[in-house]
Parts: sequence; C-alpha cells; structure tokens
Amino acid sequence: MSDLLLTHEPVVRGTVFIIVLLVMAVWEIVASRRPQRIGRARRWPGNLLIVVLDTLAVRLVFPLAAVGAALVASEQGWGLFNLVSVPGWLAIVASVLVLDLAIYFQHRLFHAVPWLWRLHRMHHADLEFDVTTGLRFHPLEILLSMGIKLAVVTSLGAPAVAVLLFEVLLNVTSMFNHGNVRLPVRIDRWLRLIVVTPDMHRVHHSIIRQETDSNFGFNLPWWDRLFGTYRDQPSAGHLGMTIGIEDFREAHDLRLDRMLLQPFVNPPRKSKRREL
Repeated sequence: MSDLLLTHEPVVRGTVFIIVLLVMAVWEIVASRRPQRIGRARRWPGNLLIVVLDTLAVRLVFPLAAVGAALVASEQGWGLFNLVSVPGWLAIVASVLVLDLAIYFQHRLFHAVPWLWRLHRMHHADLEFDVTTGLRFHPLEILLSMGIKLAVVTSLGAPAVAVLLFEVLLNVTSMFNHGNVRLPVRIDRWLRLIVVTPDMHRVHHSIIRQETDSNFGFNLPWWDRLFGTYRDQPSAGHLGMTIGIEDFREAHDLRLDRMLLQPFVNPPRKSKRREL
C-alpha cells in the first residue's frame, strides 16, 4: 500500500493540477472578474516555468516529499497519531485541519519577517491576478515551506492519505482562489464560509499594505476570522483596486530571470514596507 501510494502520488497530483488549471483558464475567459492590462502571453511563461523549477527543486532536495515523510513516520512510529489510537477518519480530518492551520501561520510569518518577505514578495509582485498567480512562488520559499510541512507531518504522525488529500486540496484551492473569475455575490457570500474564494483572496493581493496583510488563508477561511486577519472587501473595490506591491512594477519584472533574482536585489523604489 505504501509503495502504491508513493508511486501514484505524482500522477494523482499532476492529473488534478492539469484539469483544474485548464478549467480555471477557460472560466477566466468565459466569466472574468477584472479586465487585464497585461495579457497571458506576457505573464504565463514565467509563472508556469516557476512551477517546473519548484517541482524539480522539491524532488531534488526532498525526494520523498510530504507523503513519503508520512509513510516513514508511520513505519517508525513517529508522531501523535502513531502513538495515540484514534479512528482513522478522525486522524485524517484532524491532520488536514492542522496542516491548513500551519500553512496559515507560515503565510503570516512570511509577511512578518523581512528576509522571508523578500522570498514571498515574488508571489505578490505579479501585476495581474489570475490562476497562474497561485502557482508563482520562489523555489527557495517552496523549499522552506516543504521543510515546515515535513516537520508538521512528522510531529503529527499524519496518515499518508491525509497528507496527499491536503496537498491536492491546497493546490486546487490555490488555483481557484487566485482565479480571475466572477461569482454571483450571493454564492460568494455563502461559499467563503467554507473555502477561500477569489474575491476574498484578491484583497490579499492589494497594493495597500493593510489589505496585503489580511486574508492569509489559502484553503479554509476560518483562521482569518478566528485570528482577526479577515477583511471582507478591498477599499477601492475589486475593479478599482491595484494588484501587486509598490516594488517591481515594470513589465520586465515578470520575466523568469527577474523573478528568480527578486529576493536578492533591492527594489528600484525601495519602500518602507518590511525592509527595516
């Protein structure tokens, strides 16, 4: 069973990724939320190539990844759920919730610590907001995030199936809540009670710092409400708000090489944001 899960994990994740990416891309064409000043041809090559680099980096540094860590923890008897007997369904549900909470706090940490923000700001430096923005993370941030995830998985003794479920959900919801898609107001109001919606997460990509430092959730919206970081709407409205950060606002900053170098260079207009 363990070998089977490890063997098919990349196939499951890859298949779901491609299907959701295509569905969201079509949805953005059919029912877009905001007009885009910079088109896909300018932005998508860099954003999609980052996914390839991130995948290669994780597989190189962490060959077993999170699911493999869960299997090793199970074999060695490491972690809470490998020491305490609980129903399988409860261990799965609890593991998904704890992992999502860990990602929420990790996200806040990457905004609060200046050198971590230097890595994370590449995600926010996209000049538009669509499905590929949800894939745009610096490889060093991805590696740090995976290290944190492995620590949580091992400490928790999370079942491998729960880890796989969480990884798939996180990938799917990240593409969904970064989508430039239009949802009826009533549906969005109810949907954001159980999952982060595009309108909810778009606030987080506002150029206004108070809005950037809100709505940190990627999957479940409850943590923002519980810990006081929830913001309902952007002050300028979804059509009037400016996407991105004050630094790196030139179109050439969307190139892959410029994106990879962003953490290591001072911005052309150094803001007072987190560089103090």
